[in-house]
This record gives sequence, C-alpha cells and structure tokens, in this order.
Amino acid sequence: MTSTHLRAFVCHRLLWMLLLLFPLSLTSCLDDVEYSTSPADLVFFSTDTLRLDTVISGKPSSYMTMKVYNPNGKAIRFSDINLECGIENSPFKVNIDGEPLTELTRTAHEINSKDSMFINVMVNIPEEDLDDPYAVSDKLTFTTEGGAVQKVVLEAAGQTVINLNGLRVSENMTLDATRPYQIGDSIVVEKGAVLTLAAGTKLFFAPDASLIVHGSLHVEGELGKTVMMRGNRLGNMFDGQAYDRIPAQWGGVVLRETSTDNRINFADIHSGMFGILLCPPADATDETRLTLENSIVHNTMHNALELHASKVRVGNSQITNAGGNCVTVRGGDVTFVHCTIARFYVFTGGNGVALDFTNFSDTDGSPLPLKNLTFTNSIITGYASDEVMGLRAEKYPNTEFNYLFDHSLVNTPLPETPDEHWRSCFQDKEDSTEENVSRQHNFSPEFDLHTLFFSFRLNEKSKAVGNADPAVSAATYPTDLLGQPRGTAPDMGCYQHVPEVKE
Repeated sequence: MTSTHLRAFVCHRLLWMLLLLFPLSLTSCLDDVEYSTSPADLVFFSTDTLRLDTVISGKPSSYMTMKVYNPNGKAIRFSDINLECGIENSPFKVNIDGEPLTELTRTAHEINSKDSMFINVMVNIPEEDLDDPYAVSDKLTFTTEGGAVQKVVLEAAGQTVINLNGLRVSENMTLDATRPYQIGDSIVVEKGAVLTLAAGTKLFFAPDASLIVHGSLHVEGELGKTVMMRGNRLGNMFDGQAYDRIPAQWGGVVLRETSTDNRINFADIHSGMFGILLCPPADATDETRLTLENSIVHNTMHNALELHASKVRVGNSQITNAGGNCVTVRGGDVTFVHCTIARFYVFTGGNGVALDFTNFSDTDGSPLPLKNLTFTNSIITGYASDEVMGLRAEKYPNTEFNYLFDHSLVNTPLPETPDEHWRSCFQDKEDSTEENVSRQHNFSPEFDLHTLFFSFRLNEKSKAVGNADPAVSAATYPTDLLGQPRGTAPDMGCYQHVPEVKE
C-alpha cells in the first residue's frame, strides 16, 4: 500500500469513528442539561411593566428591551410564550433573542441555569379619531414546563397626528393645539404671510424638515401651554435613552432675509441640527426682527441661536447645549435679559462656545456694525475655561463694536480694573472653597449624563443666586421662566432658585 493510499485509509477510518462518536457525545451533552419540572421554579424579569410611552399612531415604534433571568439550579424550558390579546391581534410585536414571536415560534424556548434571554418589544398602534393620547396594553405570558405562569404588562399610548407635507403658507394661517402636527417636509412661510402657532401647539418634524420663514412667525405659547418643536422620532433609541434627547433629529427654524416681526413666546425648540437662524436682512431696517421670550432652545448639533445684523430682543430664556455656539452674534442691536446661556454639550464633534460675537461677516469679512450687545442679569458659562469669544475687525477700526455685561455670571476672565464693558459681574471660574460652585455645578440637580437630562435650575451655592439687578427684574421679568416670582432678591439667569422647605 502506498503512503497516499495509507493516508486515505486512515482518514476514512477516522471519519467513521467521529461519526459514530458524535451522537454519543451529543447525547452526553444533552443528558448534562437538566430541566426543571417544578412550578416553584420561577424566572425573574428586569421589569414587571414595560412602558413604551407615547408613539405616533400608525407608525412603528423603536424596540425596547427587557431581560428574563433564570436564577434556578436547573434549566427552564417554556412550553408557551404568548400575548394575551393574541400574537396576530396585539399592537405589540415581540422578539425573543432575535427571533420574532409568532404562532410557530411561541413554544420550546429555554434558559439555562443562571443564564438569561433578551426580549425586544415594539408597538404599532392603529390610528383612532381622537385628539388626546389613548392607551393600549397587553400582557406577555410565560408558561414553564413545570406549569408556572408569569406575566409582564406591556403599555403604550398612541397619538393621532395631523400630517403636513410640503405646506407653503401664502396667507395668514394659524395652527392650533387640537392635535400634534407631523411635518414630513419643511413648512415654508412666504413673504408677507404670518404663521401663528397657538398655545400648546406641537410640531414633530421629520429628520430633513425645517420651519423656513420668509414672512413672519408668531409663537403664542403661554405658561403651562408651551409651543413645542422637535423631531418626530418618539420612544427610545435604546433602554433609558430617548431619541428626543439626541441632537440632529430635525432641521431648525430659519428666519430668512425678508423675514421680520417674528415673535416667539413660551416655545421649546430642541434637538435639531440647529435652533434659530436669523439671516442678514435684505434691506437695512431698524425694526425688531425677532423677539424671543420665555423660551428654550436646547441640544442642537450646530449653533443654537444665530443672529446676523439685526435688532433682536431675548428675555427670560434658556439657550443651552449646542455643538456649535449657543449664541452667535454678527453685528446688529441685540439685548439679552435674564437668560441662561450654557454650553455643556457632551457629544463628539462640538467645537463652539457659549457666546461668540463679532462686528464683521464670517463669509466675506465685510463690516457688520455691532451697535449694541447687552447682557443683563444673565448667566454665560460652560465646560471650558473661557466661554465668551468677542472679536473686533482689525480692518475696520471705526466700525462699531459696543458690548456690555451687566450684573451677570460669565465664564471668561474679567478685567482687573472695571471698564465700560463690565458692570457688577462675577467670573464663573473653578472655586476651591465650599462657599460657591462653578460651571456645571451652578445647576441642580446634577446633570444626568446617562439619560442626557439637563436641569438648569440654580444650585443655592451659585454666585448667580441673589445677585441680579432687582430694578431690571421688576421692570422686565418679575417672574422666571416657570412663573416663579423673583421677589426682591432676584437671581441671574432664567430660573429663580427656590429654597427647599426643611421639615
């Protein structure tokens, strides 16, 4: 027998031996797994009620995840996993370790001892002719071979919306708060027209959609009835992380060159590519092109509030967490009173500051006179050691560059000797003492970076507490953004600190 024939013979015999031994080894492995038949052996769930919050009716939600854990000394086999309303009839859809739950796959799932499996749940709620959110629920039941039955409650709410696609406002129009609006394509307000958003109106924008205004925008929110502009992705990106707290979910508000007389009161504009962009005016004007009051502009990938060569008034507002600048001013006549401007952007790619102002254009370097830029009773801060960047055009030494910070907390080095630009201000710098706090510690409760929840209410140890100009507060905003009276010792920023009542 040649060596080649010998190798072939040996390989052939080895293959047969492996084939004969494989069933024995498989049987041995199976014999090692012992399944419980006791109804007393139960599994644990990461939650007994899985809530998917409010979703747009007729649109599938994202998945939420729960975990099923077997703490027992034996493996658990489920004879049935089912939805009480029926797999085909339930608005909820379930995946078990990546496998869709169907009538064919509802049996023979198992968990080894001290092991777990993942359950993913989504919901698609049929549309109903209802204005308010309406609840749906079901129960996911687990039946073990031992006869134990355990249940997890599934809950969600559906919101029927009004779909607007390609809306062009050519004459005065009002959108009310009867139902939210889902904006599939940008709303365009044409020159000469006014779009009014009534108190409590909600606009849910698709990722590529914006609100583009050539005419005028009047946002008529009220305390407790804020007008909201946000993305249309409801629910969570993953467990505990809402899409609504991720930037770049939609475009933003663009006030074009011909746009004027824009009045925004009690609005919440958040999680866009940008917040509000006020373009340079088409013609020179002394009119106030934008009044922004009692509002929030928050969590944008690029600039949150960008103002070009215009007269603007901003009061009692929060402008926070921009990947670009929270506030960008390029010339004009701009006043901020009782505003909180804070840049604590936590996503990669951000390279801005809380405040950036110049008296020239970014695009061509042409002069843009800064007739006035005033901050009174305000907070301007962020993570960096200097969050205020002001740059004067060297080519145009005679171009106006007028700015004033008055009774404000600013995260920037202050001049050693007082000058005409700084009046009764405090520098927000790191403090080694326990008497005061700085930067993110000005605010309470502490930022929750896990869920991306940011509160900009004041810590009682902040230098902003009690140091605003009371005469200005009384004359402009005697109550804060939440309606809290400022009293005789007002705080800087848009929120008045309310001391805790100790029992």
